[in-house]
Amino acid sequence: MPLKLTLSKGEKFIVNGAVIKNDGDGASLVFENQAHILRQKDILTTELATTPAARVYMALQCAYLFPERQDEHLSDFHRLLDDFAHAAPSAEELASDVRARAEEGQLYIALKLCRQLIEHEGSLLTHA
Repeated sequence: MPLKLTLSKGEKFIVNGAVIKNDGDGASLVFENQAHILRQKDILTTELATTPAARVYMALQCAYLFPERQDEHLSDFHRLLDDFAHAAPSAEELASDVRARAEEGQLYIALKLCRQLIEHEGSLLTHA
């Protein structure tokens, strides 16, 4: 199924590891085949991966975007997710869902769920 992206001026996105920036007023792109795509709003930079849940997301993001090193990034992801779930038992069910999607090869869906881990972590830190 084709994916259509409508981009605003200056918006960045990643396709198969390449960072692309819309330099015009607006753009509409249609991807007709399978590609690993992340929009700017879903990209986590190394500088922003400062919490345990964000580091889980970062490892998973790298596994999704760089399939040539996917095994290495997934190994990091599993280790970091184990550490996070151990430190935040209230996130165990969500962490299990993220892990299951990743193990099924549904890395994009796992990334979406991983955003919920970051939100959960934020709520825990707010109450601490």
